[in-house]
Amino acid sequence: MTSFQTDDGQVRAVDGVSFEIPKGKTIGLVGESGCGKTVTAMSIVDLLPKPAGTIQEGEILFGGEDLRKVGDSRLHEVRGGEIGVIFQEPMSALNPVHRIGKQLVEAIVLHKKVNKRDALIRAVELLEKVGIPSPERRVMDYPHQLSGGMRQRVMIAMAISCEPQLLIADEPTTALDVTVQAQILELIESMQRDLGMAVLLITHDLGVIAENCEEVVVMYAGRVVEKASVLELFANPLHAYTKGLLSSIPRLEYKRKTELKTIEGQVAAIRDFVPGCRFCQRMEREGETLVERPEFKEVSPDHWVETCMSCYAG
Repeated sequence: MTSFQTDDGQVRAVDGVSFEIPKGKTIGLVGESGCGKTVTAMSIVDLLPKPAGTIQEGEILFGGEDLRKVGDSRLHEVRGGEIGVIFQEPMSALNPVHRIGKQLVEAIVLHKKVNKRDALIRAVELLEKVGIPSPERRVMDYPHQLSGGMRQRVMIAMAISCEPQLLIADEPTTALDVTVQAQILELIESMQRDLGMAVLLITHDLGVIAENCEEVVVMYAGRVVEKASVLELFANPLHAYTKGLLSSIPRLEYKRKTELKTIEGQVAAIRDFVPGCRFCQRMEREGETLVERPEFKEVSPDHWVETCMSCYAG
């Protein structure tokens, strides 16, 4: 449970979110912008903006260890070393005044305890591994000298530089063209096979989820509203929000100029969240569903859904 201190008081951005990421598996976290996906991911590695952002309740279990209870030194070991992160905006995540080689070397030296010469050799190997041509030359480039796709590859190289057990990929294909998107996702899948790592793939693109994940977690307004295997969720969506997301996907059988379906309204501001069903709030419904939080329960084997009487088709 993660909250932020604002001028309007404390607001809860992530409310009772819970899921598991098995070793060697890819879990998709999907939802519209403003639903809490990135805050959930940054809560795992405690990279929330301080002092405004705080984790108030719950556990973050990593290999049987609760990361909320470890000291700063241990957390620094985990971040970048055992948990890698591909940030949403590579241009802002990379330091613009340092060469990419220096930034890669810094991460490797910090976690692997090797000298800078060996770390630089490792950095060149990583750039080659993620498909950057002429890595010996590119290692001396600054971030602004690279294209968006290349910067994203550098972020992946940095995230996997210490062979993490878990990779958090926060919308790794945002603002990239379709060809580069496919290359980036294929690269992450290849790294996963090589290292046997778990992957948390955060996206708003259900097509990406369908092709790359074993299980999908659907978030809305800071909560999980549905969770199931990809095959089950696409074949049998039960929550109205999930159905809305799926119906908005373009399909090959659509005729030209077919108007795509959309979900009415928009995600409410965090300070305006109701205690009850927040999708009912979006649909401007009234009554008891806005007051009491619906139960989140398993309605069939490994298929969980928030059972609002107005949004759940059970």
